[in-house]
Amino acid sequence: MRKDYYQILNVHREASDEEIKKAYRKLALKYHPDRNPHNKEAEERFKEISEAYEVLSDQEKRFRYERFGSADDSGSIFDFGFRGNFDDIFNDLFSDFFGGQRQREKKGEDLRYNLQIEFEEAVFGVEKEIEVPKEERCQSCNGSRVEPGHKPAVCKACSGRGQVRQSHGFFTINRTCEYCNGEGFIIKDPCKTCKGRGSIKTKKKLKIKVPPGVDNGARLKLRGEGAQGFAATVPGDLYVVLHVKEHPIFEREGDDIAVQVDVNFPLLCLGGDITVPTVEGETVLNIPPGTQPGKIFRIKGLGVTKSNGYGRGDELVYLNVGIPTELTERQRHLLQELAQEFNGIVNPSRRGIKEKFKEFFDWKE
Repeated sequence: MRKDYYQILNVHREASDEEIKKAYRKLALKYHPDRNPHNKEAEERFKEISEAYEVLSDQEKRFRYERFGSADDSGSIFDFGFRGNFDDIFNDLFSDFFGGQRQREKKGEDLRYNLQIEFEEAVFGVEKEIEVPKEERCQSCNGSRVEPGHKPAVCKACSGRGQVRQSHGFFTINRTCEYCNGEGFIIKDPCKTCKGRGSIKTKKKLKIKVPPGVDNGARLKLRGEGAQGFAATVPGDLYVVLHVKEHPIFEREGDDIAVQVDVNFPLLCLGGDITVPTVEGETVLNIPPGTQPGKIFRIKGLGVTKSNGYGRGDELVYLNVGIPTELTERQRHLLQELAQEFNGIVNPSRRGIKEKFKEFFDWKE
């Protein structure tokens, strides 16, 4: 089921932009992570209300949400950052209370891309090429949103200041002009190429270098590869979130790699060499006589590159005893002889049970 953004912000469906903005400001101040340190519930709540405001404050996204139930028309691999919205609200709030027009650099939204990689690629590192849909500055108007050859008109409501001053007794409060949204001008001739947005939708191929030793959920930050945003002068950042596929043989335990190896009972008793898989191929491991089930062998330096970049972890080999479910008559007879041998019932005329075991299992030390 889709999220009810109106219910999240506690506003009605016909709420104006100003009502939505006020509702978000109130909730954002209440649940902001800086005001609720180490509070996961507040953090999730803040992300939720920021997501709701991200959609409902944008007329195009709000329309798609109400009509199609989703505000995203480019797939589900992207998530928008949430902190930028709060920063804008906070700056408006600062201006309202303390007066003065704060000039700040506009920045587009951060984007998220989910990249799936193989287990071995996470161990050794890899270079990937991805294609991301994004918005870039319109070349026709250079991001100004104005049709070439025309100029924006000065806002008459604020005389180009971007703010309207209101007096309340002894106090004077500056508020963002609602007619020009604080820009100080009104565009009467929007750019035909970008339809007054200042940016156009496009696709871009990027090469991602995944360092060795990354784990599931690791994030790579690409500065300036996020969304250009509406009339923004600085693009946001792109966060590539890595998802490591499960391996049919290997498992990761921190900087170590674990592998389960099945062996038979005679091997544990008599000892010998076995071949075990590693991320670099196969290697030989010696099993001493009398090894107990569950014994863990450590092969140095065949694990994952450590997070500090110095050296690698180890490979952990877990020995599991394989018990046959069906036995031939000869196998059953030999096991019965072995059981009698262990119980102290020895027949000197018979060949040693160890020799018979070697013969039966074709065992070579």
